[in-house]
Parts: sequence; C-alpha cells; structure tokens
Amino acid sequence: MGNIWIITRREFSSFFATPVAYVFIAIFLMLSGIFTFFIGNLYERGQADLIPFFNFHPWLYLFLVPAIAMRSWAEERKSGSIELLMTLPISAAEAVVGKFIAAWLVLGLALALTFPLWLSVDYLGEPDHGIIIAAYIGSWLMAGAFLAISTCMSAFTRNQVVAFILAVVVCFLFVVSGSGIVLDAFQSWAGNLVLDTVASFSFLTHFEAMAKGVLALNDVGYFVIIMLVWLYASLIVIEQKKAD
Repeated sequence: MGNIWIITRREFSSFFATPVAYVFIAIFLMLSGIFTFFIGNLYERGQADLIPFFNFHPWLYLFLVPAIAMRSWAEERKSGSIELLMTLPISAAEAVVGKFIAAWLVLGLALALTFPLWLSVDYLGEPDHGIIIAAYIGSWLMAGAFLAISTCMSAFTRNQVVAFILAVVVCFLFVVSGSGIVLDAFQSWAGNLVLDTVASFSFLTHFEAMAKGVLALNDVGYFVIIMLVWLYASLIVIEQKKAD
C-alpha cells in the first residue's frame, strides 16, 4: 500500500502541475451547470432535486473521462518514462492502481465542486439529501468504470489521440448497450436471455436507479467489477508491453 500511495501522490500532483486538471474541472463544472439549468430545465420542472444534473453524467463522462485518462500510460510510453517507472521498486500492479486512484480522486474533486448546485436546490425547496448523496456516490462509481476502461485504452498505445478515440468508442458501447436501438438490433434473432445480457452491460441501466437514490448491491457490484476487470486488463497489457 505504501508504493500505491507514493504513485497516487505523484500522479495526483502531476495533474495539477499542468493545466490538465484545471481545464477538466472547469469544463465539467460549466457543462454541469448548462445541462442542469438550461437543457435539464431545473426551474421549469418545479421540483427541488438534482435528477436533471445526474441524468447527463454518463454523457459528460463519455468524453471528459477519456480526455483526462488518455495521457496516463500513453504519455509514459511516448516519453520513455515507463521504462524508468518499471525500474523502480514497485510492481506494475501497484503502478496501475496508483495511477487509477489519482485520476479517480480528480474526478471525485470535480464532483465535489458541484456542491453549489446542491445548495441551489436546497434553497429552492426541500430536497431529499439522502437521495442526492446516494446519487453522488453512484456517479463517482460510474466515473471509476469509465476511467478504468479509458486507462486500459491508454495502455494500448503511445498516441494520446488514439487512446482517446478508443476509450470513447468502448465506453459508448457500454453506455448504449441497453438502449432501444441496440436491443432492437438483437430482437429479430436473439432470445430474451441474450437481450437481458446485453442490457445488463449498460451503464445507463445500472446508473438510472442510482440517480434516483437507490444504491442496489447489484448496481454497485457491477461498477466495481467493471473497474477490477479493466484494471486487470490494463495490467496484462502493460506487462506485455514491458516484455516486448
């Protein structure tokens, strides 16, 4: 754990040593406000809740998370610093986990800085704070799932743009897998078991209940498993690249 903490601190500091974290947080906060108040029609709905805010999170993360994760391993490989990193007395697994936690903390910080939206609905009415807290936790878990996938895509290549595109494509598939368009494509030849399986991979399916304040064990477990699987995939890719 000591090595993981060292990597986490190093990576977290590196985000703020450049404009990356500041730009990401600024864009996230700006888009959150636009989607909540204007596109989400917070005032017109006449309800004191943050459902419009959380409903747009999968689509915000679809582009913003790959943007912040694309440099995690691609930059290390391009600059050659990955060789130096691997010569240190740390394992590849510790490096993967440390980098992931650092980026996940940046995402958590961006989420925490949206508290003025929470204060706004509290001023306008009497929201259920338990529901809002649960939705925040669910959003952070979903952000972690996006991040784990994006980190794995970054490990595949030394080109950050390619890493970004790969991450967006794969994440998009996870987002829309439970949508009507996708399920209709399977409807003509697949049975209910296949349809249910495809729908179960959708981030939207699992986050929908979380956005309403329901932290069901199967939804929480789904995002945790997604993170573990894709981080393990990242480890395999990095070990393979190191062997090459």
